[in-house]
Amino acid sequence: MKKTVKERVRDYLLITLGSVIYAAGISMFLDPNSIAPGGVSGIAIIINHFVKPLSVGMIIIILNVPIMVIGVIKFGFRFLTSSIYAIAVSSAAMEIFSRTVGCLTDNLFLAAVAGGALQAVGIGLVFRAGATTGGTDIIVRLIHQKFRYVKTGNIFLLIDGVIITASGIVFKDLDIALYAALSLFVYMSLFNSVLYGGDEARLVYIISSKRDRITSRIMTELDAGATILNGKGAYTGQEREVLMAVLRMRSMPEARDIVREEDKNAFMIVTKATSVFGEGFKSHDDDEL
Repeated sequence: MKKTVKERVRDYLLITLGSVIYAAGISMFLDPNSIAPGGVSGIAIIINHFVKPLSVGMIIIILNVPIMVIGVIKFGFRFLTSSIYAIAVSSAAMEIFSRTVGCLTDNLFLAAVAGGALQAVGIGLVFRAGATTGGTDIIVRLIHQKFRYVKTGNIFLLIDGVIITASGIVFKDLDIALYAALSLFVYMSLFNSVLYGGDEARLVYIISSKRDRITSRIMTELDAGATILNGKGAYTGQEREVLMAVLRMRSMPEARDIVREEDKNAFMIVTKATSVFGEGFKSHDDDEL
């Protein structure tokens, strides 16, 4: 589905913001402390250890060339344009931050946590806009196309784990490798939330003798849709109607209050729904992440 100009502008604003945040995590926290948390940035930090004249930003650009060629073949030139933009912005931002701001802390723990968090937010925003920051991001997308049931973040975990192990061997410092693993853990904890957070919801089933009142309040007060399912008690054989509703996380406290106020004997089941497609949620035409 072709995007409108407004949607394109929104995407590029997201890409710009995400790329700058990602660059800040690398240049202000991870790179100055030789913490290589994974990805092309992690590989670049390792290479920079041996080739000092080349900056991390420049090494990232060099490594991205062959990977971007693969990206064009698999995803097309539109993907190439947005990803090149993300790479250019993030690399330029790294150079600027390195020369003007530099290292903000030499505390390895704080550097690992802050760097991992900024990377997660930055790359998550870029992915949501349909682009990548290059490097292993493209490899991850290729793998995700083949294994769609595996979350993007989990694929990152596998690849980055290998790079972290390599960093520990190269720098011959177990502490650095452990801090890199900590950074990856922080990254993984936040990345899926940033990438899928907007879609996360709760699937609620409610069995109550006051179903009509509860349904009415959920639909009016929470502005949510609901479906009535026909059910039958296995033990009693009694016919019962079951209320099913998909609610965003922010609506859950109010939903529980409604059920509590209307029927304290109600049976309420809440399950996690990581992706919801349809009115009020994600469009069926949106790219799969």
